[in-house]
Order: sequence, then structure tokens, then C-alpha cells
Amino acid sequence: MQYKKWAILGTTVLLAATVLCVATAAADGLSGTWKMNPAKSKYSPGPAPKSLTVTIKSDANEYNVEASGVDAEGKPTHVAYSAKFDGRDYPVTGVPNAETVSVKRIDADTVETTQKKGGQPVMTVTTKVSKDGKTRTSTFVGKDAEGHDVHNVVSFEKQ
Repeated sequence: MQYKKWAILGTTVLLAATVLCVATAAADGLSGTWKMNPAKSKYSPGPAPKSLTVTIKSDANEYNVEASGVDAEGKPTHVAYSAKFDGRDYPVTGVPNAETVSVKRIDADTVETTQKKGGQPVMTVTTKVSKDGKTRTSTFVGKDAEGHDVHNVVSFEKQ
């Protein structure tokens, strides 16, 4: 009888720990749908896109990004990639001056993405989610497709 109580207690503790670990892994603050707030964003050089919505699925190992919007000229845009937090290069679509990206997690709320063309870095994007999880800021530093210096700070609100 004593053995049965210990077995039930052990199983209960193990199940509770498993549920807690799964919930923690799934509750990545980077994940979600984010809409650009043009009033709080700064584009240098401009002009800014008319709209941009980013959907991110992130966990401890992987970072999946799908972004759709309308550029300053009214043309639709779409960027997509899936990468692991291992520093390796993964294909990206929809970025005019990049063929691949590599991502690394800086901390629980921050990711650094390096866009590359011909294996050479062209843009670094540092994305940080606010402590309350309601906003995220992506800072783009590098060169655009025409070779101009870029320093964009793009603010997003969680949807």
C-alpha cells in the first residue's frame, strides 16, 4: 500500500513537471502576429511601407517568420523564412538584397537576424519584445538593395 502511494505521488509530480516544461517552451514571447505602428517607426532612408504585418512562430529551437505588407509604392510584399537558432544560413524569400538568414537568440526577449547575400552579411536585424509582451521593436542596420546605408527602427504592436 505504501509503495502505491509513492508511485502515484511520483507520477503526479512527473506529469506536473512535464506540463510546466511544455507550457514554458510554448509560451515564447516572440511568437504571435505583430502589426507595424507607422507613427512610432523611423525609416532611414525612407519611405516607410504603407503596412506590414509579421507572424512569428518561435520556440527554444526554431524561428519561423512570415511578413506581408504593402510597400511605399503600393506594391504587395511578402518575406518568409524558417531558421534554427544555430547560426547556420537558411534560405529567405522576398528580401531583395538577401538570399539567406542566420538567427541567434540573445536572450528570452531578443533575437538577432543576419541577412546575407553571396554568404556576406548585408543587414543585421535586432528584434526585442517589451517586458509586457505588447510591443516589439526591430532595428535594421546595414545596406539596402541599392547599397544605401540603412538604419530603420520599426515598432510593432501585438494583435
